[in-house]
Amino acid sequence: MKIFGFAGWSGSGKTTLIEKLIPLFVARGLKVSLIKHAHHTFEVDQPGKDSYRHRHAGCSEVLVTSSKRWVLMHELRGAPEPGFAELIEHFSPCDLVLIEGFKREKVPKLEIYRAAVGESLLHPQDPSIVAIASDGRLDTKLPQFDLHDAPAIAHFVLSHVGLT
Repeated sequence: MKIFGFAGWSGSGKTTLIEKLIPLFVARGLKVSLIKHAHHTFEVDQPGKDSYRHRHAGCSEVLVTSSKRWVLMHELRGAPEPGFAELIEHFSPCDLVLIEGFKREKVPKLEIYRAAVGESLLHPQDPSIVAIASDGRLDTKLPQFDLHDAPAIAHFVLSHVGLT
């Protein structure tokens, strides 16, 4: 599995860009998976649903399956958050794993940057960032892409990981 990440501050457009890239990768016949790191508590099921009720009753894991999909929810129950390497082992084989978040992970990453977010650039402190997508030109030697040019960014990602 080839791995490529996307890093940027909240509100920079990571999710929107990834959402545009995935169909471009899939159209090339690639099987794509994604792992997203959330910095907050989140729920993937809804209060009142059986899976929610079982999980809140104390189950460590709840697997829900149907003819369309399955999902495994795992409660840490005070255990430390697993590292990236441990999490990636849960994926079925695929061609490309996209990473959203995990800013400090040592995988090649594209920085998504918008000056309007008001945060500093990440790439000066992160040697894993190999290019930048922004809504304006930046003073850097890294390859730069217009944040809205998904085809060019997709080509760069696939070239960088050797899938072209």
